[in-house]
Amino acid sequence: MPGPQPQPIILTERQKKMLEHLARRATSTQRLACRARIILAAAKGYNNEQIARELRIDRETARLWRGVWLDAKAAEHLGALEEVDKKELRRSIEEVLADRPRSGAPPTFTPEQVCQIVAVACEEPQGSGRPVTHWSTPELADEVIKRGIVEDISPRSVGRFLKGGGPKAPPHALLDEQRARQRA
Repeated sequence: MPGPQPQPIILTERQKKMLEHLARRATSTQRLACRARIILAAAKGYNNEQIARELRIDRETARLWRGVWLDAKAAEHLGALEEVDKKELRRSIEEVLADRPRSGAPPTFTPEQVCQIVAVACEEPQGSGRPVTHWSTPELADEVIKRGIVEDISPRSVGRFLKGGGPKAPPHALLDEQRARQRA
């Protein structure tokens, strides 16, 4: 027994041509091209199962992007696009078919805390009463907790902060470039 038919998508001729262009364009990302193909197939009257089979994607992916397009259409995001130029039409369609922001987990440590951890790592360990000549990550983690910079931190996190920090050296000698300019 077939399920309910998904809501149809009706495209203007300009929208259809732009979606076809985005699906074929060599510089389109695979995600954008696939999403454009989903909308085009939905506009041909295919249901989500048929789209999934045709494009070799998950049925939920077809359902999701059909819904995103219909929501944008309902919100008039795609409503008055017949009057805009080709560039604006492409930008609007790409915006509708772009990834949505994801919430994710908030950062565990603030940038200020990371700076303070790096600053402690630049100090001599003996100044903090540590019987070592160089900081180890466990010693440093213990010290920043003791100072109240953070409530809790693993030595591995401390190591990541120290490894990733600081500006990288340029790929070529800047002084040599400056001297060459002065000579010329």
